[in-house]
Amino acid sequence: TSGALRYLTNWGERTIAVSEDIRDYLIREYGLPREQIIVTINGIDTEKFSPAVSGDRVAAEFGLDRSRPVLSYVSRMDEDRALAARHLIAIAPALDKAIPGIQLLIAGGGNVFDGLKAQSEAVNAALGRRCVVMTGPRTDINEIVAAGDVFVGVSRAALEAMAAAKPVIVAGNEGFLGLFGPEKLEKAREGNFCCRGLPQCTPELLLDSVRDAFALPAEERRRLGDYGREVIGAYYSVRRMAADALEAYRQARGRRSVVLSGYYGFRNLGDDAILEAVARLVKRAGDGAVDLTVLSNAPAETEAAYGVRAVQRFSPLAVYRAIRRCDYFVSGGGSLLQDKTSAQSLLYYVSLIRLAQLYRKPVMIFANGIGPVDRPLGRKMVRKALNRAGIITLREESSLRELQAMGVSNPNIRVTADPVFLIEGVEEAEARLLLAKAGVPEGVRPLVGVSLRSIPGLERSIPALAAFCDRIAREHGARLVFLDMQDPQDGQFSRQVEALMRTPACHFTTRSAPEMMGVIRCMDAVVSMRLHTLIFSAKQRVPLLGIVYDLKVSAYLEALDMPSAGSADGFDADRAAAAFAGLMADLPGRRARLEQVVPGLEAAAAENWRLFSQLLNGETNR
Repeated sequence: TSGALRYLTNWGERTIAVSEDIRDYLIREYGLPREQIIVTINGIDTEKFSPAVSGDRVAAEFGLDRSRPVLSYVSRMDEDRALAARHLIAIAPALDKAIPGIQLLIAGGGNVFDGLKAQSEAVNAALGRRCVVMTGPRTDINEIVAAGDVFVGVSRAALEAMAAAKPVIVAGNEGFLGLFGPEKLEKAREGNFCCRGLPQCTPELLLDSVRDAFALPAEERRRLGDYGREVIGAYYSVRRMAADALEAYRQARGRRSVVLSGYYGFRNLGDDAILEAVARLVKRAGDGAVDLTVLSNAPAETEAAYGVRAVQRFSPLAVYRAIRRCDYFVSGGGSLLQDKTSAQSLLYYVSLIRLAQLYRKPVMIFANGIGPVDRPLGRKMVRKALNRAGIITLREESSLRELQAMGVSNPNIRVTADPVFLIEGVEEAEARLLLAKAGVPEGVRPLVGVSLRSIPGLERSIPALAAFCDRIAREHGARLVFLDMQDPQDGQFSRQVEALMRTPACHFTTRSAPEMMGVIRCMDAVVSMRLHTLIFSAKQRVPLLGIVYDLKVSAYLEALDMPSAGSADGFDADRAAAAFAGLMADLPGRRARLEQVVPGLEAAAAENWRLFSQLLNGETNR
């Protein structure tokens, strides 16, 4: 199918392909998810193709002498399929000399049949007998196969002959394998008995193989035939195909598919932590019967890291296909609906929501931080999209106030918490090994993590940030570890700060949220601009100090009852140093406060999954 018709094709929850070639074709041409395709075999009916089937009727019809050798061949007689037939006709005189009285039974019709028939008649005339029999198109292939002593062919025809316990020479347009036996099973299966990647079939190779096959003792030919039938029973029987089909139905029955949109595939550890939490728990919410597709900037990396399907978020066609085929659409988490980054970003995320709603997909706004949305058109877009959403969960109370100010009146709004509160860090022993690899000396105390990010205009605060970091190290005897959450942006910025510092510091970066969380557990305190570093710290009950660049940071500092070092814009090193001194003076009290507050946030984060389960079960009003 080509052109616009391709995009009208609906492939369902599962697709059964009878070869890996067809699977790859469906992925390439139609964009089907690999994990939704079940590869089976083009099963052979081992009762229809059996040693018990007689070839006598066919032999009588074509005047074959059953007391003399018969070689059978079956294929379409088309230009792209009849190479072996052409070779057999060409070597018939040589075969007649090597195997006196041999008869070639060639079945099939196609666009080169007339030419091949004329050649066979010329060979017969030259030999003075009917050596080559061209049957034309037939439906009684099992009897054609039964009439021969040895079979030549590829693909399904070769498998059918093997089911009939005939010795088979595997040869065709794509290559030459020769007389099939145990030593050739692996190569044969690699190419689905089509000879792909094998040497080209030539008249000389075919002549030698046919001559060798008929030269074998009858007992040896029988042994090869029996082995071929065993292979069909083990790998290619219609029973195996039926079992694969039943498995496809089992997988499809009751399955649901979810498309997840967010800031994924940008090597931002905070957003990747959200994805890790979602990927782990979405399937749990659906009792393992949920297929998750992520819109990602780096689909291959996302698939490898999280075991989900991913498509390129900037490919309109891939996004359209994913949303059209899904059952549910989830937007989040993170701060997606805001125009501080850019109006284009807001337009992107709202457009995806509206596309899903256009196709009547239930929509969940998942653990979002909302705003700021300053442009009137942007506020109108958000209001219209979210009033039609099935469920909206928000990361903090300030996001609820922002939606209320926009006029969003959806009754299905709940304030929960960031899903990252449900992730656990690696064990302490593993975390200390990671710190050692990063060059952090063993036993140094206090150990302070610093998480910075670059925002427009912050360059002018680099000297003040460096002075603040130096004071932490000098006044508290601390060893600083820069926790770079987004690679390479955070590392580049923190190294600019380090370049102006007088005290040494280390850097730690990873693509794994549990690793970063485990390393943070080893810290005595954390200073952070990044929201998810704050959340990681709170999760590990490590006291923290926030540098505010966005309302979401101040909102979580308030929720956690943790101090602020002030604004990132116009950063004041003296104020920040005083705030840090206050934090260090009351570390036990701050840890105790986190012990009180964080369990409630963990429970609120779990509420996202309960509400998502409601969406899957159709328990919402929209």
